[in-house]
Amino acid sequence: MDTVLHSLYLGFSVALEWHNVWYAFLGCLVGTLVGVLPGIGPLTGISILLPVTFGLNATQAIIMLAGIYYGSQYGGSTTSILMRIPGEASSVMTCIDGYAMAKKGRAGSALCIAAVGSWIGGTFGVIVLTVVAPPLATIAIKFGPPEYTALILLGLIFLAYMSSTSLIRTLLMASMGLLLGMIGIDNMTGHFRYSFDIAELGDGIGIVPVAVGLFGLGEILATPSAEAVKDIISPKLRDLLPTRKEWRESAMPITRGTLLGFFIGIIPGSAHIISSFLSYALEKRVSKHPEEFGKGAVAGVAGPETANNAASTGAFVPLLALGIPTSPITAVLIGALMLHGISVGPTLVNEHPDVFWGFVASMYVGNVMLLLLNLPLVSIFVWVLRIPYAYLYPLIIMFCIIGVYETNNSIVDVWIMLIMGVLGYALRKFEFDPAPLVLGLVISPILEQSLRQSLIMSNGDYFIFFSRPISGGLLLVSLVMLAMAATSFVLKRKDWRDKLAEVEAGEPSA
Repeated sequence: MDTVLHSLYLGFSVALEWHNVWYAFLGCLVGTLVGVLPGIGPLTGISILLPVTFGLNATQAIIMLAGIYYGSQYGGSTTSILMRIPGEASSVMTCIDGYAMAKKGRAGSALCIAAVGSWIGGTFGVIVLTVVAPPLATIAIKFGPPEYTALILLGLIFLAYMSSTSLIRTLLMASMGLLLGMIGIDNMTGHFRYSFDIAELGDGIGIVPVAVGLFGLGEILATPSAEAVKDIISPKLRDLLPTRKEWRESAMPITRGTLLGFFIGIIPGSAHIISSFLSYALEKRVSKHPEEFGKGAVAGVAGPETANNAASTGAFVPLLALGIPTSPITAVLIGALMLHGISVGPTLVNEHPDVFWGFVASMYVGNVMLLLLNLPLVSIFVWVLRIPYAYLYPLIIMFCIIGVYETNNSIVDVWIMLIMGVLGYALRKFEFDPAPLVLGLVISPILEQSLRQSLIMSNGDYFIFFSRPISGGLLLVSLVMLAMAATSFVLKRKDWRDKLAEVEAGEPSA
């Protein structure tokens, strides 16, 4: 514990430097706006601003981008409660009872409970991250190439299984990302691969143009610009304080949502979405008055909003301790660190303690900032919602093009972004999720290197993956998940993933 406290002191000495506080504030503010604006989401927001971090150091970059991620979980509740439009996918469940509370004149109470629950869930997640990540990284150092190969494969299959879309389609997108990640110079032989004699592709396809194209430009092309803005319920500042009864009714849902969300966040997949879905189902099941859900139940706001923030923090445990992205968002964050020459993995805590502990400490600061931002500035965020998309989207496209070009001063990157934008639009039209493609692109070099090193160790014998206990166990779990998915497909059974897909696809219903 003394070591942890000493390390936290180092982290706060980094996080409380004025420029790092500024980037934490900027990330939280932008993240809140990203959550408030319907249709953008944290992945799009992070992707668009990824080129901006090129002029920053690694600590400032990860502090700002992570602030956008967990800040969007706060902001998503605003439109869900005031307009019944989920600003972010994880806020779908908040629409049900949050908007019902708003229609009863309790919009301020719903916003306050959502903000406090989000703060508690996020802070608890950071505390556990502080304690768990360093020893987990120490254990992971003992992993060899076979174990890393099996772990990455398990992560990919787990992500596909936990996805609400088709497992086959998710794996297909991830495989496309793995193939794109092989473009460029082979690290082990020095040969150019699949570069079409384009010198700029020697370093491979960058994460920046791909992410900005798929999630920035692709999202804009797929979203109608003439989207109608619904009537907005605008609460007054004096109405933000909940009653004693509402605090009592939200206490246990916040506690349950905190624990449930964090542990789901560690699991690969869209954890922040899944956690809010499961938290709502849990609160409705344990409630003494389940008939109130859908009509303005406080627990229907407190539980899901707490869970999605705890999950977004929990996702950083495997990212920082193992270097394994559990979602496309954390994959983009790994890409940001790689742009700054930081190798993410078990050695991060020892080789770059200022980055690791500075980032952890900044999350404590960021959660307090978000609590202070989300309540007093509700009226400003409501004003932002009234900006017509016809004016907003051209500005976003301009920032996408300028940002991608400035990263490497390469017109090739701009063309890659434009191609990926069209591809992202087409994938959405054919109901493919482009997010696993980015995940595959980021982990492709890691997977290829660990796989080839494993085969060198065994003189080409693939049995090495099954002969070692840890890698064999991880691959066995992967096979079990594939078998479970195949069983559901053959028997045409609906499982919890199908229900989640129905909730994400349509209007939430009580």
